[in-house]
Amino acid sequence: MNIQKIAFIGAGNMASALIGGLITDGFPAKNIWASDVNDQHLTLLEEQCGINTSCDNKAVVSNADVVVLCVKPQAMKSVCEEISATLADKSALLISIAAGIKVESLTNWLGDKTALVRAMPNTPALIKAGAAGMFANENVSQAQKDMAETIMRAVGVVLWIQYEEHMDLVTALSGSGPAYFFKVMEAMEKAACELGLPPEAAHVLTVQTAMGAAKLALESDGTLATLREKVTSPGGTTEKGLAAMQQANIEPMFYQTIKAASERAAELAKDYGEN
Repeated sequence: MNIQKIAFIGAGNMASALIGGLITDGFPAKNIWASDVNDQHLTLLEEQCGINTSCDNKAVVSNADVVVLCVKPQAMKSVCEEISATLADKSALLISIAAGIKVESLTNWLGDKTALVRAMPNTPALIKAGAAGMFANENVSQAQKDMAETIMRAVGVVLWIQYEEHMDLVTALSGSGPAYFFKVMEAMEKAACELGLPPEAAHVLTVQTAMGAAKLALESDGTLATLREKVTSPGGTTEKGLAAMQQANIEPMFYQTIKAASERAAELAKDYGEN
């Protein structure tokens, strides 16, 4: 791995996960910097990871080859404008993980020659089981794309997205997706309890079943439909349960779920970006 200097602006959960993943993969802590308005976040990172920290965003990015912007959409404009002059004469790669904020807005704030990658990781990155979609603008070199992959692959799977407009769908599907699965798991656990299963048993069986199904899907060459069919014996219990799901219109429900989250991502661009 080409050893570069990486700066993280924002030191919350996602930044901490990425930093921890990089160090586990052998990236030197001395080459990682982080800034945050919360001193406790920085102190924790110093103690756990041994990286460099500062409350000064401009100082953190001054010598960085890569800057990872781990701030909320509503804070992105002010952070970019704060560091833009410091980065003006550098060829640093900027990676934004903010939902909805488009490359057009980022270049308006940082300069039109800036090498930019939009990334949308998700919370399973906290246990190195994340899924991230990424989009690069035309200023990003192959070496910089490789570096962006190195950072995101430290906590999970990475996929490059060809069209930026699809990033809102990535946000809706994988970015928000863990919450949908948690909701389904909650509903399954609650139903089992209401039908008489002890809560502890309902919880363990629900979580393990979800984990096993996901692992089987990852390791199988078949489609999700094929896997479902293999579990479904004619006239059996699974068939009966699936019929009840169909009657409840589960597919239109999930269509509306993904659509609503995607539309909200687009709204964030209007609320906090520049069009």
